[in-house]
Amino acid sequence: MSKKIKFEITPTGEIRVKTIGMKGEECLNYVELIERLADATTVDSSFTEEYYETKVEQQENVHKRSHLKRE
Repeated sequence: MSKKIKFEITPTGEIRVKTIGMKGEECLNYVELIERLADATTVDSSFTEEYYETKVEQQENVHKRSHLKRE
C-alpha cells in the first residue's frame, strides 16, 4: 500500500488529517510537515489501527560463491 496523507476541511473550517499506509510510529514523522502545509497547530490527536501494527522490513542476504579453483 502506498503512503498517503488525507486532508479534510469541515464546514466549520476545522482541518482533519489522516495518514494512510504508515505503520507504527512512522506517521509521527509527518506531524510537523502536516502542520506546516495546513498552517495550523495540532489540538487533538488519536492513533489509527495502523499505528498499532508493526512495520515489516524485509532484509535479503545474498551469498556469492566463488567459482575459482583454490590452489
